[in-house]
Amino acid sequence: MRTNGGRLVKTLGDGMVCQFNEPDGAFRAACEMQLAAADADAGADPKLAIKLGFTWGPVVSEGGDVFGDTVNVCARVVSLANAGQVLTTQETIDGLSPGLRERSRPLYPVKVRGRVGEVKVCEVIWRTGDADITKAFTRSGLQAAAKATPRKWILKVTYAGNTIVVESSASIKLGRDQTNDVVVNSNLASRVHARIHGRGDKFVVADQSSNGTFVMVDGHTRELRLRREEATLGERGYIGLGGPASSPGEHVLRYRLESSKASG
Repeated sequence: MRTNGGRLVKTLGDGMVCQFNEPDGAFRAACEMQLAAADADAGADPKLAIKLGFTWGPVVSEGGDVFGDTVNVCARVVSLANAGQVLTTQETIDGLSPGLRERSRPLYPVKVRGRVGEVKVCEVIWRTGDADITKAFTRSGLQAAAKATPRKWILKVTYAGNTIVVESSASIKLGRDQTNDVVVNSNLASRVHARIHGRGDKFVVADQSSNGTFVMVDGHTRELRLRREEATLGERGYIGLGGPASSPGEHVLRYRLESSKASG
């Protein structure tokens, strides 16, 4: 860590907070920590797995500790990471040297308490094998995609065998009350639990409940829990009203994004 310009600020149970002079140093230290954990994990039982997050920005230093918006965003990013994963933000990626920017891929935007607007979460490709690097979106690829003709999307929400189609300009309500667009027959759900609405070419779910809204994107082992927050939905997955989306039950809905051309 010190070789990358970092210092240990404090430990938090099984975690720790570190501070670096430059975002490149934090990037390299995070990758080295994951590589070290992977080497230590070889043949180990139980397996060692760590998750990391880092952000770049101004902080307030006081009494040897650090505070501020940058620290809050970092804590949120770490909470979203899976074991064996390194997450950061698009703002941080933009502050990296060009060679390191290529070793990342965008994931999804999320809300952070106390922040106006969404924070774009990105994953760092810390393994150096070709198979991992080819999975990442390169900046040239993103630029080419931006020039392509934008597609229109619809969202299909399925519950209890019924499917409702949500246009990008529409909004639907989910909850236990009969006045909702999707009536969820579960005591875990609030009367008016959540709302889904289009935002540009994306769809956003906003929690309005007592027990929270859970989102599980297909292919991910960790689900996102929203408490009076909102998040952009991935291509397809599950939404749990008041309980985990990963636990089957009457509180769980299925969703998927489709091109409007494909649906016609």
